[in-house]
Amino acid sequence: MKNDRLNHAGYLWAFSAITASPSAKAHYRRRRDDHGDWHAAAQRNLFNRMIGQLYHCLQNPHTVR
Repeated sequence: MKNDRLNHAGYLWAFSAITASPSAKAHYRRRRDDHGDWHAAAQRNLFNRMIGQLYHCLQNPHTVR
């Protein structure tokens, strides 16, 4: 089941990361160029990656990345 609020928040979070973070933009460009993803798929992949990083930070609060 798709959560529309999470989907919209992820779209905004990934979009702002692409415009503000060089590493997020590089990940997005790799997905577009190397994997042939369309914009929405590359942005979704970036959001999924950021969710994974957030999950890691929440599971391991004592580790610093």
